Amino acid sequence: MRPAMLKAGDLLIATLLAASCFGSFYFLWYHRGQASHVLLYQHGQLVQRWPLRLDKQFALHGPLGATLVEIHQGRARIAADPSPRQYCVQQGWLSRPGSTALCLPNRTAITLEGDSGHDSLAF
Repeated sequence: MRPAMLKAGDLLIATLLAASCFGSFYFLWYHRGQASHVLLYQHGQLVQRWPLRLDKQFALHGPLGATLVEIHQGRARIAADPSPRQYCVQQGWLSRPGSTALCLPNRTAITLEGDSGHDSLAF
């Protein structure tokens, strides 16, 4: 029995498949659009909406104390929070639309909004 030989067409199809996989990964993962605003929530209610082009700090007040939100260079983060486990602080800088940091014990949250680059969301 002879081993199968790769032909030019087989190599072309394999190359096209690999290119489409890498191209899809790039457009779906890295090219998600730009966030334009940060939404600040207290007790589940929207209290403020600020553009990300500002360099500012805000305090959101919850039952445990003040949560410090920082906006800098088109990104936002929760810089400090009185919650015991600090999960929202550990989220770090948020820069993509739809990104959220929740401080559940203190009932505060931030969400970024903007052009996601997609027409709809599906889950």
